[in-house]
Amino acid sequence: MRLAAVLLVLALLAGCAAPAPSAPARSMPVAVSADRAVHEALALLMEQGYVITTADGSLGRIDASLARWPIYRVEVRVTDTPSGASISLQGYRGGQTLSPNVVEPLFIELQHRLGRAL
Repeated sequence: MRLAAVLLVLALLAGCAAPAPSAPARSMPVAVSADRAVHEALALLMEQGYVITTADGSLGRIDASLARWPIYRVEVRVTDTPSGASISLQGYRGGQTLSPNVVEPLFIELQHRLGRAL
């Protein structure tokens, strides 16, 4: 009986320790090349005060951390599509994903820049 109670408590606690479901990354298609999209995203992040921790144009990947409060990390992923490229942005604080609206200002500015790049 005591063993069953201990197992029940452990099972309940294990359920509490499960990670929260992550919010989907904010993404958009653009009518420019993936190289151009990576270049513009990289320039935007640097202008906005992000420290670039990883940037690989051939993989279409940029990881950056905001160098001022609130401190969080942004991942940018760019993939080729038949009509141009697709860009996704996701924000993280600690090990948890942030809501897509955190990266919305970056998204809007990137849309504006890439619209001019057409």
